[in-house]
Amino acid sequence: MPLIRSSRDEDIPAITAIYAHHVLHSTGTFETVPPSTSDMAARRADVLSRSLPFLVAEREGRIVGFAYGNWFKPRLAYRYSVEDSVYVAPELQRKGLGRALLAELLLRCEAAGSRKMMAIIGDSANAGSVGVHLALGFEEVGKIQSCGWKFGAWRDIVIMQKTLGAGDSCDPTGDAAP
Repeated sequence: MPLIRSSRDEDIPAITAIYAHHVLHSTGTFETVPPSTSDMAARRADVLSRSLPFLVAEREGRIVGFAYGNWFKPRLAYRYSVEDSVYVAPELQRKGLGRALLAELLLRCEAAGSRKMMAIIGDSANAGSVGVHLALGFEEVGKIQSCGWKFGAWRDIVIMQKTLGAGDSCDPTGDAAP
């Protein structure tokens, strides 16, 4: 199994290339134009500025996957709820790497104080992503039908969630009970 570690600046070109493949060839993301390396560097900086993890999987010195958690929505009230993003090099899909990345991401997001992780999965036919999330304890909470148009067809999104740590059982700031 590849080494999973925190990303570094020099990983950005490989991260960008992996993501570009998914933008151009899959419905796992609804982006239609691959972001540039500077765009991906800015996205990583945004995640890290919130003290959240941005991980890579490295195999024989090569980046073969990445995962990160970022606020579910940009407003401050969402800071304890994160959305995951996990992408794997195409030749390593369905070999357990996505599951390993997501499992480590869950641990690190919980350690960072996150209380809920959401998965917004592009294309309800994306059985691999739905399956790995189910295997790691996520539950499906909804589906938005025909909300994205990609590759000449309407695509659904599947919404999944998993409680982390104490969840909503207490005040995450330590001030008082909710």
